[in-house]
Amino acid sequence: MVNLTKKIEIKDLHVRYGHKAAINGISFDIYQNEIIGVIGPAQSGKTTLLRVINRTIDFTVGAHVQGVVKVDGEDIRQVKNIYELRRKIGMVAPLPVGLPLSIYDNVAFAPRMAGVRRKKQLDEVVERCLTQAALWDEVKDRLNSLGTKLSGGQQQRLTIARALSHEPQILCLDEFSIAIDPVTTMRIEEVLKTLRSQMTIILVTNLVQQARRLADRTAFLFNGELIEIDKNAIIFSDNPANRKTYEYINGIFG
Repeated sequence: MVNLTKKIEIKDLHVRYGHKAAINGISFDIYQNEIIGVIGPAQSGKTTLLRVINRTIDFTVGAHVQGVVKVDGEDIRQVKNIYELRRKIGMVAPLPVGLPLSIYDNVAFAPRMAGVRRKKQLDEVVERCLTQAALWDEVKDRLNSLGTKLSGGQQQRLTIARALSHEPQILCLDEFSIAIDPVTTMRIEEVLKTLRSQMTIILVTNLVQQARRLADRTAFLFNGELIEIDKNAIIFSDNPANRKTYEYINGIFG
């Protein structure tokens, strides 16, 4: 059962890039320790939503954000320490982006930047995160090898391990399975089910059945608008609140 404590509050969020609108006044809450799926066709605002939440949209010239997004009751645009906010929010991109470092150093990078220096403590973090990402058994005997030499699926799991290394409270995944095989995808899905008890997970996916398998609730975005958000039992039924939701999920468009 989902904890109904609000972890993220989104109110009347508008985002545009120059004169092009990406998100048009969406509002909804995300709860503590839930997996929330975010689905919709390309250019619906899904990735933009994630970039607003962890404020990496700040790096985009011409991006303009209006509205309120709160994490743990605090307006993210008013936070005093942006680095602390980003440590709280782990991010996994569609394509695995490994640092040109060893497997060990990929995972130890963030803790070192946070001031962790003791090798025993770093060893514990590396093993814990690689285990959580279902990668430890495959790489424990070659931790000094380059992370970029791993297979695509292993690199994506390394990316997840790296995202977990700063102990985030929120994990954002942006179409994590787009470039990996179905077997690896299922392994990562099992990992996410386990992590759900420890953090809030936002799963942006172009695979509606993935949202159906994993999420507690799913939000359907279309052309920057929130068409519908509800429990999966309703979203994926034959009678969601909006006919457009049914048509998208069943492949009638999109």
